[in-house]
Amino acid sequence: MEILVSKVLKGDLQALEDLTYEKRKAFLQQNPLPPEVPIVSFHTEASITPSVLTALSHVAHMELPVAADGNPARIPVVMPLSAAMAACSQLLVARYGEKSDGLVTRKDAEVPGSVVVRPERKLDHAWMVYSSHKEEPRDKADTSQVCEALLTLLVEVAQKRRHEMAMKDE
Repeated sequence: MEILVSKVLKGDLQALEDLTYEKRKAFLQQNPLPPEVPIVSFHTEASITPSVLTALSHVAHMELPVAADGNPARIPVVMPLSAAMAACSQLLVARYGEKSDGLVTRKDAEVPGSVVVRPERKLDHAWMVYSSHKEEPRDKADTSQVCEALLTLLVEVAQKRRHEMAMKDE
């Protein structure tokens, strides 16, 4: 896991440790969210179909040592990311009886007091980052459309909260 996070994805392993259930719960108890800040919770559920278990996803580029021409070579890194998310999702169901996107249970993904979006479509935790509109069926929203819809909803929630607070002050 450390090699994947630090070398391939160029991330910080401490960030994963900070996302544990206990640390998130302690953080939210010490730092309550202000009620005037609009929050939208979006959570999904990983598909665990056989086709998902065999799919490969392009997750990064790895730079190889400098070649004879002086330029580093870059090769795509592919891994069975959806399969890993499906396996993790199955583990969370077996262990805790909770459905998840492969990393976060649906229950834990809902921030108290937020507007919650629960799509019926099966999407794993990595879908928003690693899929593209080319991979999506034409009758399904792609990642950019989902992001735009969520941002639009967030702006609408903020406007509604501002209006409610202004009415309360009058």
